[in-house]
Order: sequence, then C-alpha cells, then structure tokens
Amino acid sequence: MGFFSDLKDDLSQAVNELMPEEGKEEVKAEETAAPAAKGGIPEMGADLDMDLSRMLDNMEVEEPMKEEQLYVAPVAEKISSEPKGTASKKISDEVSVLTESMIINGNLATEGSLDVRGSIVGNVEALGKMNITGAIQGNSQAAEIYAEGAKITGDLRSEGSIKVGQSTVIIGNVFATSAVIAGAIKGDIDVRGPVILDASAIVMGDIKSKSVQINNGAVIEGMCSQCYAEVNPTSFFEELKKMK
Repeated sequence: MGFFSDLKDDLSQAVNELMPEEGKEEVKAEETAAPAAKGGIPEMGADLDMDLSRMLDNMEVEEPMKEEQLYVAPVAEKISSEPKGTASKKISDEVSVLTESMIINGNLATEGSLDVRGSIVGNVEALGKMNITGAIQGNSQAAEIYAEGAKITGDLRSEGSIKVGQSTVIIGNVFATSAVIAGAIKGDIDVRGPVILDASAIVMGDIKSKSVQINNGAVIEGMCSQCYAEVNPTSFFEELKKMK
C-alpha cells in the first residue's frame, strides 16, 4: 500500500499547486455548500481530486511474487518431460529406385528403402533395406543389404543381415549380424552371428564370426576366428590345465 498512498498524495499536491489561491478558497466554500443550492456543477479540480482518491482507495494491491513462485524449470527437466523417441527417425515405407541410366556423384540418404540399379559415387545410407544390383563407390549402410551382380568399392555395414549373391564383387570390409556370401569379397568380414560361405564364394581377408559354415568349393585366404562364439577356446584349455 505504500506505493499507492504516495501516488495519491503526489496527485493531490499536484492538483492543489495547479489551482490559484482564490480558486482554492472558492472550492472550499463550494464544498461546504450543497450542490443543489448552488444550482451549478462543482469545480473540475475538486472532482478530479475526489475521483482519484476514490480510485486509489478502491484499487486492490497484489502482493509481489515470492522467489519460490518465480521458479523456472531447468532445461533438463523440460527435455525429460517430452515423450521419448520424438528425436529418433522413423523408417518410411517408401522405396526409392535408382534406375540403370542414373549416375549420382555425391552422398545419398533416405529414410526408407533403396533400390540401386544405377551408379553412385559417394556414401549411401538407408534406414530401411538396400538392394544393390548396380555400382557403388563409397561406404554403404542400411538395416539389411542384398547385393546381386553388384560392383561395390567401399565398406558394407548392416544392422541385420547381408546377402552377397553370385557375380557380386566387393572390395571393402563387411559388418553385419549375419551374412550369406556367394560372391567375391576382398576385405575383412566382421559378423557377430553366423556366416555361411556358399560354394561360389571367394574371400580374401579375415573372418570374425560366431559360427562359420563353409560349403565345398568356397575359397578363403585369411584367418577365420569364431571370437563371438559362446565357448572361448583359450579359457577352455586353461581350465583344463588347472584340472590336471
């Protein structure tokens, strides 16, 4: 209330200073007399002073907000309140087709599946499946990859399986959870699941997997390690020595 009381006093003092001395005496005399007896209207200065006094007296004063009411949620709390998964991309059902006559120089990315029949010079990324029957010079990444009669120079990385058909040549490393290989690969194969080498497979590089199936006729030049198997041969023989 201190602020409004001071405002009321300041306004009253300003009105009094603006009115001449004679006007003040007339206003005081008119205030004592009844308006009906005068038959006229009271002076503007008196009405203004009275109206301001009533207005200031009737105004409701809001209490200042306390510090605890001014609390603003931190950014971390705002982010945690948002539903999870809003920032992650969703896989689209659309399938983009790169026809045989198309040549792309540059990186290519899609939120759906991709069918590469033409040529791409650059990295390729698809959130869905990728079917390659053309040529790619660059690294490729997708949920699943199938290459048939393709020419690929670069690494292949799949969150699921990779299938390399006959007459497919890959110069680069292969990463996946499972792989079926019937073509030629010059590079290392790192698969956390099973690897199947068909009779027409040619691999020049090391193989790391959980299990390996080598069909008759497949050619391998490199080391083969089942490092992702449930049984560790090194620890098995060390325990065998301790038992003796």
